[in-house]
Amino acid sequence: MPTSLKPDAPSRDAITRLVRHDSVHKDIYQSEALFDLEMRHFFGNTWNYAGHASQIPQPGDYITLDLAGQPLLVLRDLEGQVRAFFNRCAHKGTQLFTSESGNTGGRFMRCPYHAWSFRLDGSLVGYPLKAGYEGTGLADSEAGQGLVAVPGLQVYRDFIFVRTNPGGVDFDTYFGDMRSAIDNMVDRSPSGELRIEGGVIRNTIHCNWKFYLENINDPVHPVSAHESAVRAAQAVWQPQDVSAPQPLAVEQILPFGQKYDFFEGMGGHVYPNGHSVSGTRFSIHSGYGELGDYVRDLQAALGEARAREVLQRSPQNAVLYPSLALKGSPQTIRVIRPIAVDRTVVEAWNFRTVGGPPLLLERALSYSRLVYSPMSFVAHDDVHLFESQQQGLRSRGSDWVSLHRECRPDEPAQPNEATSGTSEWLIRNQYRAWLRFMTQDMEA
Repeated sequence: MPTSLKPDAPSRDAITRLVRHDSVHKDIYQSEALFDLEMRHFFGNTWNYAGHASQIPQPGDYITLDLAGQPLLVLRDLEGQVRAFFNRCAHKGTQLFTSESGNTGGRFMRCPYHAWSFRLDGSLVGYPLKAGYEGTGLADSEAGQGLVAVPGLQVYRDFIFVRTNPGGVDFDTYFGDMRSAIDNMVDRSPSGELRIEGGVIRNTIHCNWKFYLENINDPVHPVSAHESAVRAAQAVWQPQDVSAPQPLAVEQILPFGQKYDFFEGMGGHVYPNGHSVSGTRFSIHSGYGELGDYVRDLQAALGEARAREVLQRSPQNAVLYPSLALKGSPQTIRVIRPIAVDRTVVEAWNFRTVGGPPLLLERALSYSRLVYSPMSFVAHDDVHLFESQQQGLRSRGSDWVSLHRECRPDEPAQPNEATSGTSEWLIRNQYRAWLRFMTQDMEA
């Protein structure tokens, strides 16, 4: 059994021993030394969601973000191309922009510290007191090359992904067939366009980021964890006329009250590199009301067969490991941002389905408020449990966290369909990917 990790950089061999076939060591959630290595290796080697192109529609528009300790700047240049840079001036390292979003205000970006200026493609334009740099070698130095571009950048159907370490797996290989989860969201628009609207809901949780990601693939917990939320919704709705249309809030909360056999039957699929889909057969979102002419409009845009395929597929969650979880219906996404070993920020964003009925956006906004908001009585259940896990694993009980449910010694090679919707195979798959990308560029 591995001992607890010490602050002095755990070795590759020690990290490898933290993941078993059916369980993981508690240091994965508790060790600050391991978290520091995750920021550099694991998140640097994987493709992570950075934003959506609809957030930067015009030349000069930008967004900033912190991705695993790396301040990044994503912008649209004068030719309309999306670019991503490390958000630091080539001179002294000052962040060029500290606002969450905005516009550069022109053809150049100027550092607020010493007024060094850069084109929107990152190249250096100029700086004060040029005579003082003559003959110093600045032009050939790192500083003279301008802003440093993020090594990996890919825009897939307006979803922007980055990889902060050079080399490694390319985007298409990394996501593979999981790109169909994005296709399913985008193809719900008759115009083939989604647009971020309604702002963002941010929830800071005092737990390791993996607890939240595990929970997205854990359809067993709603039966017990969300029992009180369902009872509250049932108490409000039961006295009403059963034939009356359900309000959005009731339509979205009551399905959380399904029993274990429902969640077992909904299916799941495991993909390479930690990705997964839960609810491949049906989910708690499958019973939402019809939308009338929208179906006809979608059939006209996509053809009857593709429209049927898109609308019939409403998974519980599609996880593009490690930072993004999609819900095609409703049109919402969650983004997982690790801040510290015991602190995680979760962002919930909503999409307007361009060309679709307003009800689709209303449904997304309603679901985010009900389920993801810090004031949500559903989120309260989850947050309390995540933070309880973080504290509980500090105890001197077992050093191992069980992932045994439906674990088989001959678990088939991925990708493959899970035996049931409640299999922890989807979570075990995450940790096999975690180990791979965590150690791929470490020395033995």
